[in-house]
Amino acid sequence: MSQTTPYQAPPNGWRTFLIVWVTQSVSVIGSALTGFAITIWLTTGLYPDPSQKAELAWALSAFNLSFAIPVVFGAPIAGAFVDRHDRKRIMMAMDFPNGCVSVLTVLLIAARQLNILWLIVIGVLSSIFGAFHNAAFDTSYAMLVPEEKLPRANGMMQTIWALSGVLAPSVAAMLIALPVLARGGQLPALVSFLAQIPDGTMLAIGMDGVTFFIAALIPLFLFIPSPVRTDLKGHDGKQKSLWADIKEGIVYIWHRRSFLWLLGTFTVANFVGGSQILAPLIVKFQLAPDWSVHGFQMETALALVTTAASIGGLLGGLFITSWGGLKRRRVFGVLVPLIVEGVATVLFGLSGTLYAAAVFMAIGAGMTPILNAHSQTIWQTQTPRELQGRVFSVRRLIAQFSWPASSFLMGALASRFDPGAIVAALGIILAVWCVAGLFNPYLRKIEDRDWIEAKALERAAQSAR
Repeated sequence: MSQTTPYQAPPNGWRTFLIVWVTQSVSVIGSALTGFAITIWLTTGLYPDPSQKAELAWALSAFNLSFAIPVVFGAPIAGAFVDRHDRKRIMMAMDFPNGCVSVLTVLLIAARQLNILWLIVIGVLSSIFGAFHNAAFDTSYAMLVPEEKLPRANGMMQTIWALSGVLAPSVAAMLIALPVLARGGQLPALVSFLAQIPDGTMLAIGMDGVTFFIAALIPLFLFIPSPVRTDLKGHDGKQKSLWADIKEGIVYIWHRRSFLWLLGTFTVANFVGGSQILAPLIVKFQLAPDWSVHGFQMETALALVTTAASIGGLLGGLFITSWGGLKRRRVFGVLVPLIVEGVATVLFGLSGTLYAAAVFMAIGAGMTPILNAHSQTIWQTQTPRELQGRVFSVRRLIAQFSWPASSFLMGALASRFDPGAIVAALGIILAVWCVAGLFNPYLRKIEDRDWIEAKALERAAQSAR
């Protein structure tokens, strides 16, 4: 494989990136509205009784799995596909049907037909569309942004997720409450029609649909280049298969063991991250004695913890955006924040008060943008742009396959054991793994391009024997 080829971003690339960033930020916030609204609907609507703890745990696990499995295991196909086609058109083509899925969800709620089976179907559809959209988007902004600005752009991308977490709980809670307030005569006459809406969840999910349609429209007016491939036909003149492209992405990573060790670290981190689905259970049961004394309801207590985590993530995103990250030895920008995140996870799992839990969630979440921005910059500067779709999607599969496994396991464990103890144990595993990583010679040399490429050529030669 070749090293990173020199690339010149288009003259207005940074401005285009900013427009796309704003558009995608709106869409991500809309999706966060749906995620929070569905969690509240499951927790207080479908399984409201404390005796339904096991059913709620399995429902949260199943809903998360419906997203996790298609997006993770479909990633290599999506990545190979976007390396062959116009990435802007793929982004637009995937946002539109995702908006239609939001409309379907609203209609099911209106007809009182939404249940966990329908939620799984909806999750699978959204995840498939999201897998192709993410593969196209993740590789598009590397085509727009000059290399020296990539760390800042990656920080901004991380800030999107944190910003959505800050805004989504409060906005979703407000939207969910509007019909009830309207029926009680507590809203102006101008919006009294909201009283006719049977469930405020419809408003939150409907807003998500609108953001998807906006995100599908805006790129139509922008220039977002895609790499030109010259290797789609073999020496025999036959078209290279999609599976050959997928294999190429796998081989690229396999021959670069430093990347494999980095992916192994994220595999552990994502497995631990799967325990986040237990947060509603920890809030509802472990922290209930504390938040009930302070006059909170389940919804507001969960919103506080979620919002605190998102504020932490937002601050972390703003920090890495303004700083720009480490210019060398970026792997320490991955491992050290992960160690802090592991310790914060332990403390969250052991928390006995709502405010302490919120603080520890904020600290852990604040590390995520910092470590992800450093990791993404490592990959973008090491991988040729014409290979990034295939390589990044295989990377996602390797790093995130533990996510659906964790989601399934969390449902099984939480139905039998204390959720807080489970989270604390996983935090210890993450911290210990990353401390060991600080002394791993492969990770320490991950930015030594000449060394990595020389080792890759050696392994390629050995494989060819």
